[in-house]
Amino acid sequence: MTEPRVVFAHGKESGPWGSKIQHLATIAQARGFAVESLDYSALMDPLARVRRLIEHAPSGQPLVLVGSSMGGYVSAMACEALAPNALLLMAPALYLDAYPGDPAHCPADTIVVHGWDDDIVPLASGYNFARARRAALHVVADGHRLAESIDFIGEVFNAQLKRALGRVSPHS
Repeated sequence: MTEPRVVFAHGKESGPWGSKIQHLATIAQARGFAVESLDYSALMDPLARVRRLIEHAPSGQPLVLVGSSMGGYVSAMACEALAPNALLLMAPALYLDAYPGDPAHCPADTIVVHGWDDDIVPLASGYNFARARRAALHVVADGHRLAESIDFIGEVFNAQLKRALGRVSPHS
């Protein structure tokens, strides 16, 4: 059995270890997950970022992908190739010009957190993605960075990781 793993994908203008990722990585490590956060800052093309994540080929049992903004697009679009057990998207940049395609084969345990006051990615992006998949959708009183909602996101994420671990057979 491979160790549980969480792989983070940061947003367009942030870095691999921004405040949200650091907060969530601490939660994942406390649950026994290895954590990775690739640096996409040199890649401005969202499809190039998706290819980078797929080529990295992370493995883990369970495998959880987490993405914010452009990283949400990257994580969601990589689901078909990587088959994660769970997916957490924060203000995902889906269904926007220059972000082609519709994610396929997203896991049943998919959660979207989006801010009412997001002025970068419209709430409709997260809502339409979640609605099409009957995924959990949490709309919070926050903006694009979700800085005021980090504790709430941590609670949702912690519960998701607990579920993911509970679904993995010790003989996998």
